[in-house]
Amino acid sequence: MNAKAQIHIVDDDASLRTALMRLLNAAGFDAVGYASTGDFLLSRPEVRHGCLLLDVRLPAGPSGLELHAALGEHGVELPVVFMTGHADVPSCVRAMKAGAVDFLEKPIKSETLLDTIRRALARDLQQRTARDEADRLSARFASLSPREKQVFDRVVAGRLNKQIADELGVAERTVKAQRAHMLEKLGVASSAELGRLAERLLHLRKDRDAGAAAPIP
Repeated sequence: MNAKAQIHIVDDDASLRTALMRLLNAAGFDAVGYASTGDFLLSRPEVRHGCLLLDVRLPAGPSGLELHAALGEHGVELPVVFMTGHADVPSCVRAMKAGAVDFLEKPIKSETLLDTIRRALARDLQQRTARDEADRLSARFASLSPREKQVFDRVVAGRLNKQIADELGVAERTVKAQRAHMLEKLGVASSAELGRLAERLLHLRKDRDAGAAAPIP
């Protein structure tokens, strides 16, 4: 990523928000602050590389936990780091099960915060890579005709050309031609490569759907 990672800070405490922005900007990030979840959503945050630093309890509007649960509906796919001055086990468990990177109790040590931000950014890069690759593969599969998709399903299932022809009620030479077109469109040279491509797409889609819950090494 050429641009600075953008860290969105949602906290109603103006002095803390300012201090966090100064710390993160000094560390080389582009930090942006918001006083409420509503301010964050109304700002239409950029979708560039970054993460969300989110207070759990916000007196005005939805809580941090509620915002986290609704991010996908607003097209925001950023990893979340929670902050709280009132840590409790149920909230922490709920946040982590929902895929939060971490749950930090205020006051937060600078190095602890920066280390957590770096882990969140690593997750963001991982998820963006998975989404981009899944989109590219999906576009290649979308280029197949309905009949080529039928042939694809049967080839991946291990069917021979004659079996596919019998199942689809077409001549075997027709299946061979459709199979050749399918392989060409998908950019593979053999059934083995085709199977690996299908498995890769399935794996990437699962990673993308898992979103923030994807584990980080």
